[in-house]
Amino acid sequence: MPSPCPFLPSCGRLLSWRDLNALREDQGPELYRLCLEYGQQLWLDDLPARALLAVDRALYCDVPDEAEVLIEYPMPYRTIGWMVKQPSENFAGNARVHYQHLADRVRGERAELKKWRAWAAWAVTRHVRPDLEGDPKHIVTEPTHAEIEAGLMAYGVSGEIAEWCRALAD
Repeated sequence: MPSPCPFLPSCGRLLSWRDLNALREDQGPELYRLCLEYGQQLWLDDLPARALLAVDRALYCDVPDEAEVLIEYPMPYRTIGWMVKQPSENFAGNARVHYQHLADRVRGERAELKKWRAWAAWAVTRHVRPDLEGDPKHIVTEPTHAEIEAGLMAYGVSGEIAEWCRALAD
């Protein structure tokens, strides 16, 4: 059985995608926390790729600066780094490519914020798993850390850059 992620909450009840779907109209703090709890559950169920997707969904929630959940569970860059770094036979795919594609293809509401958060997660992934190759068939200009920081400064929440930097230091 995998060890719990130290950066994720536990909810004490069994969750499913239906619990997240019930909040699809409200993409705020309640969904953010629920996505993190669901990510922990999926991680403990040895479903690391699905756990990472749940954490990605939290990353894209519309959580205001003053939300209490951000004090206890800041933007999950350290979570992403921790998960990607863990050895697992069940981790399907390449997290670096995942975030590269996500950052380049995000559309819709709050697209700029989502793009820069995906690039931030990509940078964390590159840091913790430098062995993962990018997608050579997906031609994209990879941003510098300074460009990612500027994007997070423009669109992110207070404290987000500091949390991202902590993830890059782990």
